[in-house]
Amino acid sequence: MAATLDNDLISRFVGDWYRALDEHGTEEEVLGYLVDTNLRMTFPEGTLTTTEEFLGWYRTVVNRFFDEVHEVTEVTSSIRGDVADVKVRVNWQARIWNPPAATSLWLGFDADQTWQVVRDDAGRLRIRSYVVDALHPMPGSAEL
Repeated sequence: MAATLDNDLISRFVGDWYRALDEHGTEEEVLGYLVDTNLRMTFPEGTLTTTEEFLGWYRTVVNRFFDEVHEVTEVTSSIRGDVADVKVRVNWQARIWNPPAATSLWLGFDADQTWQVVRDDAGRLRIRSYVVDALHPMPGSAEL
């Protein structure tokens, strides 16, 4: 039997997701965090509604950003059974190189996000909805 959803469990799940992103995990690994159907992910670049669209986005970002570090600074959950509406605040820092520039650029942002996390049929947590509500640049950050 799966553990009852609580903020600590969801916080660990959020941290695990960002570790997978920082490590540029395999496509199979990162897909394991997402629902298979009825997915909705809204990033500054657009909204994705399928795992195929997500993989296109993921392939782009793992080939564009490096030395990524996500630090989760806040997770607050409103739980209804096996569904949680989650507010996440994460600090994201990375480097980017725009050829033919002689050097890379540093990026630093605080991101406010709203997620919906659900349990799948096997009891595993999955992201159903993921919305970047706002990006706040850190002083000295290059633009995205």
